[in-house]
Amino acid sequence: MKTLTVSVVTPDGPVLEDAYEMVSCKAESGELGILPGHIPMVAPLTISAVRLKQEGGSERIAVSGGFLEVRPDKVTILAQSAEKPSEIDIDRARRAKERAEQRMANKQSDIDFRRAELALKRAINRLDVKNNNF
Repeated sequence: MKTLTVSVVTPDGPVLEDAYEMVSCKAESGELGILPGHIPMVAPLTISAVRLKQEGGSERIAVSGGFLEVRPDKVTILAQSAEKPSEIDIDRARRAKERAEQRMANKQSDIDFRRAELALKRAINRLDVKNNNF
Protein backbone atom coordinates (compact mmCIF):
# COMPACT_ATOMS: atom_id res chain seq x y z
CA MET A 1 0.00 0.00 0.00
CA LYS A 2 1.17 3.55 -0.74
CA THR A 3 2.33 5.73 2.13
CA LEU A 4 2.94 9.36 3.00
CA THR A 5 5.93 10.64 4.90
CA VAL A 6 4.57 12.48 7.93
CA SER A 7 6.66 14.98 9.89
CA VAL A 8 5.47 16.65 13.08
CA VAL A 9 7.64 19.56 14.15
CA THR A 10 7.37 21.98 17.09
CA PRO A 11 9.51 24.96 18.10
CA ASP A 12 11.35 22.52 20.40
CA GLY A 13 12.26 20.25 17.49
CA PRO A 14 10.94 17.22 15.61
CA VAL A 15 8.40 15.02 17.37
CA LEU A 16 7.80 12.38 14.72
CA GLU A 17 8.78 11.38 11.19
CA ASP A 18 7.59 8.13 9.65
CA ALA A 19 5.57 6.64 6.78
CA TYR A 20 1.79 6.31 7.20
CA GLU A 21 -1.09 5.23 5.01
CA MET A 22 -3.50 7.92 6.20
CA VAL A 23 -3.57 11.08 8.31
CA SER A 24 -6.74 12.40 9.98
CA CYS A 25 -6.84 15.75 11.75
CA LYS A 26 -9.09 18.69 12.53
CA ALA A 27 -8.49 21.89 10.65
CA GLU A 28 -10.36 25.09 11.45
CA SER A 29 -12.56 24.36 8.41
CA GLY A 30 -13.39 20.81 9.55
CA GLU A 31 -12.11 17.23 9.67
CA LEU A 32 -9.49 16.26 7.08
CA GLY A 33 -8.50 12.80 5.87
CA ILE A 34 -5.31 12.70 3.83
CA LEU A 35 -4.19 9.78 1.68
CA PRO A 36 -1.15 9.45 -0.62
CA GLY A 37 -1.61 11.56 -3.75
CA HIS A 38 -3.72 14.22 -1.99
CA ILE A 39 -3.77 17.62 -3.66
CA PRO A 40 -1.36 20.19 -2.18
CA MET A 41 -2.88 22.39 0.51
CA VAL A 42 -2.18 24.32 3.70
CA ALA A 43 -4.65 24.49 6.59
CA PRO A 44 -4.64 25.88 10.14
CA LEU A 45 -5.17 23.18 12.78
CA THR A 46 -7.28 23.28 15.92
CA ILE A 47 -6.41 21.84 19.31
CA SER A 48 -7.08 18.18 18.61
CA ALA A 49 -5.63 14.74 18.05
CA VAL A 50 -3.87 13.83 14.84
CA ARG A 51 -4.55 10.21 13.94
CA LEU A 52 -1.93 8.37 11.91
CA LYS A 53 -2.79 5.02 10.32
CA GLN A 54 -0.18 2.39 9.49
CA GLU A 55 -0.59 -1.19 8.33
CA GLY A 56 -0.10 -2.51 11.87
CA GLY A 57 -2.52 -0.11 13.57
CA SER A 58 -2.76 3.57 14.36
CA GLU A 59 -1.16 6.25 16.50
CA ARG A 60 -2.43 9.49 17.98
CA ILE A 61 -0.62 12.69 18.77
CA ALA A 62 -2.03 15.57 20.83
CA VAL A 63 -1.52 18.78 18.84
CA SER A 64 -2.15 22.29 20.17
CA GLY A 65 -2.85 24.24 17.02
CA GLY A 66 -0.46 25.02 14.21
CA PHE A 67 -0.49 24.37 10.48
CA LEU A 68 -0.74 21.38 8.18
CA GLU A 69 1.03 21.35 4.83
CA VAL A 70 0.05 18.61 2.40
CA ARG A 71 1.94 17.52 -0.69
CA PRO A 72 1.15 14.38 -2.71
CA ASP A 73 3.82 12.33 -0.91
CA LYS A 74 4.40 14.25 2.34
CA VAL A 75 2.47 15.82 5.21
CA THR A 76 4.19 18.32 7.48
CA ILE A 77 2.57 19.48 10.70
CA LEU A 78 4.05 22.60 12.24
CA ALA A 79 2.52 22.64 15.71
CA GLN A 80 2.83 24.93 18.69
CA SER A 81 3.14 21.76 20.75
CA ALA A 82 2.72 18.06 20.04
CA GLU A 83 2.91 15.05 22.34
CA LYS A 84 2.78 11.32 21.85
CA PRO A 85 0.66 9.42 24.40
CA SER A 86 3.81 8.05 26.06
CA GLU A 87 5.03 11.62 26.70
CA ILE A 88 1.83 12.86 28.36
CA ASP A 89 1.86 13.20 32.15
CA ILE A 90 -1.75 12.35 32.99
CA ASP A 91 -1.62 13.87 36.50
CA ARG A 92 -0.28 17.14 35.13
CA ALA A 93 -2.99 17.18 32.44
CA ARG A 94 -5.70 16.57 35.05
CA ARG A 95 -4.38 19.40 37.24
CA ALA A 96 -4.29 21.72 34.21
CA LYS A 97 -7.90 20.80 33.41
CA GLU A 98 -9.00 21.53 36.98
CA ARG A 99 -7.17 24.88 37.03
CA ALA A 100 -8.74 25.90 33.72
CA GLU A 101 -12.23 24.94 34.93
CA GLN A 102 -11.72 27.00 38.10
CA ARG A 103 -10.56 30.03 36.09
CA MET A 104 -13.56 29.74 33.80
CA ALA A 105 -15.90 29.60 36.81
CA ASN A 106 -14.30 32.77 38.25
CA LYS A 107 -14.55 34.81 35.06
CA GLN A 108 -12.73 38.09 35.65
CA SER A 109 -12.26 39.30 32.08
CA ASP A 110 -12.84 38.12 28.53
CA ILE A 111 -9.08 37.63 28.02
CA ASP A 112 -8.74 35.43 31.11
CA PHE A 113 -11.81 33.43 30.09
CA ARG A 114 -10.44 32.83 26.57
CA ARG A 115 -7.03 31.76 27.94
CA ALA A 116 -8.72 29.39 30.40
CA GLU A 117 -10.93 28.00 27.63
CA LEU A 118 -7.89 27.22 25.46
CA ALA A 119 -6.04 25.68 28.42
CA LEU A 120 -9.08 23.49 29.10
CA LYS A 121 -9.22 22.33 25.45
CA ARG A 122 -5.49 21.48 25.53
CA ALA A 123 -5.84 19.53 28.78
CA ILE A 124 -8.88 17.59 27.54
CA ASN A 125 -7.11 16.81 24.27
CA ARG A 126 -4.05 15.50 26.11
CA LEU A 127 -6.22 13.35 28.41
CA ASP A 128 -8.19 11.97 25.43
CA VAL A 129 -5.02 11.05 23.55
CA LYS A 130 -3.46 9.45 26.63
CA ASN A 131 -6.64 7.48 27.43
CA ASN A 132 -7.30 6.59 23.76
CA ASN A 133 -10.78 8.19 23.89
CA PHE A 134 -11.93 8.55 20.28
